[in-house]
Amino acid sequence: MITKNNKGIIIYFFILFGLILALVFSNLLSKNKPTESGRTYFESELAAGNITSVSISPNVQVPTGEITFHSKDGNSYFFYSSDVKDVENLARENNVPYYMANVDDDYSLFATIIPYIVILLLFVFLFIMLTRTGGNTGSKVMDFGKSRAQMVKDISDNYNFNSVAGLIEEKEELAEVVDFLIDPRKYALLGARIPKGILLEGPPGTGKTLLAKAVAGEAKVPFFPISGSDFVEMFVGVGASRVRDLFTKAKANSPCIIFIDEIDAVARRRGTGMGGGHDEREQTLNQMLVEMDGFESNKGIIVLAATNRVDILDPAILRPGRFDRKIIVSRPDSRGREDILRVHVKNKPLADDVNLTEIARTTAGFTGADLENLMNEAAINAATHNRAFITDEDVKKSLIRIGIGSEKKSRIISPHDKKITAYHEAGHAILFHVLPDEGPVYTVSVIPTGQGAAGFTMPLPDKDNMHYTKGKLRQDIIVNLGGRAAESIIFDDITTGASQDIKNATALARDMVTRFGFSDSLGLVCYSNDDDEVFIGRDLAHTKRYSEDTAGRIDSEVRSIIDECYKEAKRLINDNIDVLHRCAALLIDKERITGAEFESLFSTPVSDVEPE
Repeated sequence: MITKNNKGIIIYFFILFGLILALVFSNLLSKNKPTESGRTYFESELAAGNITSVSISPNVQVPTGEITFHSKDGNSYFFYSSDVKDVENLARENNVPYYMANVDDDYSLFATIIPYIVILLLFVFLFIMLTRTGGNTGSKVMDFGKSRAQMVKDISDNYNFNSVAGLIEEKEELAEVVDFLIDPRKYALLGARIPKGILLEGPPGTGKTLLAKAVAGEAKVPFFPISGSDFVEMFVGVGASRVRDLFTKAKANSPCIIFIDEIDAVARRRGTGMGGGHDEREQTLNQMLVEMDGFESNKGIIVLAATNRVDILDPAILRPGRFDRKIIVSRPDSRGREDILRVHVKNKPLADDVNLTEIARTTAGFTGADLENLMNEAAINAATHNRAFITDEDVKKSLIRIGIGSEKKSRIISPHDKKITAYHEAGHAILFHVLPDEGPVYTVSVIPTGQGAAGFTMPLPDKDNMHYTKGKLRQDIIVNLGGRAAESIIFDDITTGASQDIKNATALARDMVTRFGFSDSLGLVCYSNDDDEVFIGRDLAHTKRYSEDTAGRIDSEVRSIIDECYKEAKRLINDNIDVLHRCAALLIDKERITGAEFESLFSTPVSDVEPE
């Protein structure tokens, strides 16, 4: 059946097929056929010396055959001979060059046209591949410039505001959009215009996409989800064409919602980075700007978009009239995390020792995706051990796996390396315990992890911090340097095991000086430059915001902070040297200890015995 989508391709196919047939017949008919003559004429011309060459083509019924001879006047003649051998002898006797062909057969014509048959089959195969349909998508070639967004008519059975936990204020803001889609008349009577676009901004995993689905589910309107990267192709103009097609579909199905996930893939700042003014991505963005700004009031089409890089978006798309409202989707607090956990454990049987409130309190900084992954890993661990319920131990193991990585218990570690690692991790743990603003120790281990660490000390913050004080950041640096300080005190030598700790401490110290204004000598001035990332939407050419002299002072101040914190770390460990020895000995013996076991070391009587 010929449809509108593949009609054009079929026409092109027949044109190509006709060209191939014309080529075959022209090749067969273009050969210059010689003039028919007789043997008598051949012998007379041969005796007169007018023949330049002779071609002998024997038939299957040897010795008969066809004789073709070429005259000096440029003409060719042929005749049939009952004895080709006799003609060969005549040519040889008169010293005329001749060519004796192989015996002709019935397959010569087939051998001539077989290359064309192969070419024809190749084009037939390409035609079939190009016109294959995938469901209702039609011809892939004809749909190349069309939007890839598939309309979802009703997702209320799977997504609504009840399926979104921990985002109370965000749902309240989006409830206005739902109300408009359900009853737009009351807004139109007051002359109100619903926001044409709403931008959901927040870290990865906080639930931006889930919120967009919930809005569509609550309003029960068509939903067009698409990713920003689906617009851009290597062919110029395809992205703009897909944008036009998407909005055309939306207008035909209004009221509806268009959801563009990761919009920063197509809406980055124009005229920056490595691309020029004719970059395909910029042409796509220009078309999107026109489509969004071209909406008439109260048409019932709302554009939702999600990104975690709003800083690199083009200012034109952020102005009122395109994305009128920006909703910050932040990480959940303790109460939000508990609500999210309750959603994710609805179909998971829990043991009596699992306390969701406690898990929420000890997972500060986790997003909704992190919490879902935590409980999923706990369920996998319980199933691996053939348990019918998820226990608190499953959750704790999953917390370690997510935060640190899988433990490599089979890896062979020498006693000397294990001793170094034990003192290193004990140094971190002691500082976590004695410093007032640091979180309590959750577990300490000298088992290597999948991230390449020889061991780890995992704290467990019990509160959410909105602001970090200068003292808190300084204590973070001290904790990071605790492993190196313990190595230096015990072994009078240092190892490479503290490389990542030093990197983290240096980054914190530099932020204190350049971003947070915590340096007395450099004052309340921001020296950090966040515009260096030219490949994600920033200018290629930029200047440093401070002089070389200031750069030297910054380096000196960072070095001073690190040195002071390192001295403080060594002092605190020396004050608790007995705990350091007992903790290292316990780690060498058990390889991993819990926070409670570590806390008990501070009440154990002092012992001067060091681990072997």
